[in-house]
Amino acid sequence: MAPSNSGSGSVTFKPGVRFNSVKIFSATMMAEREQLGARVTAWMHEHPGYQLTECVVTQSSDEAFHCLTITVFYVDDSAH
Repeated sequence: MAPSNSGSGSVTFKPGVRFNSVKIFSATMMAEREQLGARVTAWMHEHPGYQLTECVVTQSSDEAFHCLTITVFYVDDSAH
């Protein structure tokens, strides 16, 4: 379920994708970026009751730093 990016910084999801919670993982240093996937995986294992509905990977850079962000959209039934 990959969202489409309109180029304006917004994300459009496929019809029917629902979520009520968002978790953001980000890193700027190279060692942290290399471990980012493992951090997301560990978080997912720590929260087996969450129903992940979408993940968006974003990279941004300036002259000195590269930032990698993984945004996880999910349904948390206990978040009523």
